[in-house]
Parts: sequence; structure tokens; C-alpha cells
Amino acid sequence: MFSLLVNIPANAKWSQNGVTIAGGNGAGGATNQFNLPYRLFVDDDQTLVIVDHINHRIMQWKNGNTTNGQVVAGGNGAGNGLNQLNYPIDVLIDKETDSLIICNW
Repeated sequence: MFSLLVNIPANAKWSQNGVTIAGGNGAGGATNQFNLPYRLFVDDDQTLVIVDHINHRIMQWKNGNTTNGQVVAGGNGAGNGLNQLNYPIDVLIDKETDSLIICNW
């Protein structure tokens, strides 16, 4: 079980203008789209790893690249093959083992 508690000060202020850094091109299966993005993980170098639930894949978006992501797992339809995922629901990176850990149905 992994738990992360973040201490956000009561007087914290947030930017009023957000910037889309991944997706934003409607639902779909292209590398600049998601279809029900489910969870995300941000690693130390600000790389986003995003669960793309309906596309059965894990996408990676490197810091600074706001055009296209890279499929790092799955993306070959639903299934139990070595190159497939079946509705993935969570992801994290274990720095100690340099592993991408995926929770998959």
C-alpha cells in the first residue's frame, strides 16, 4: 500500500490560469489524446505517467513536451498478452527497482 500525504499551507495560493500539458484534443487513441484518463504519477524529473483506461495503455509525457505522449505499456487492445493491458486503473514508479508498476483488471 502506498500513501502520500501532502502538507499544503492554509494560506496557499494557486495560479488562476492553468496550462494543458497532456491531451486536450478530445477523446481518442492518438498519442495526443486520452480516452478516460484515470490516474497519473509524476516522477522526480516532472515526467507524467498517465493511465489511459479505455485505450488500455500507459502514456508518458516528458517535461516540456506538450504535443505528444509516448505509449510505455499496452496500447494493443484489451487482453492478457505481454503487450496488452485490460482497463488499467493505477500506476506508479518504484525508484528503488526502477520499475513501472501497473494495477490492471
